Amino acid sequence: MAVPKRKTSKARRDKRRANWKLLIPGMVVCPQCGDYKMPHRVCKACGYYNGKEVIKKEA
Repeated sequence: MAVPKRKTSKARRDKRRANWKLLIPGMVVCPQCGDYKMPHRVCKACGYYNGKEVIKKEA
């Protein structure tokens, strides 16, 4: 079997893993207030999730 001749350094190894990040998080529009929010999370602006008020927000 093929065996590496030399140990791969930490810097060389980590360079390969440098591009695994996402560019921007996927944002969706809240159907209740129209503000942007993370998907599958309670809206920070209005406190609604899945059409129900989860967090009480003052207007």
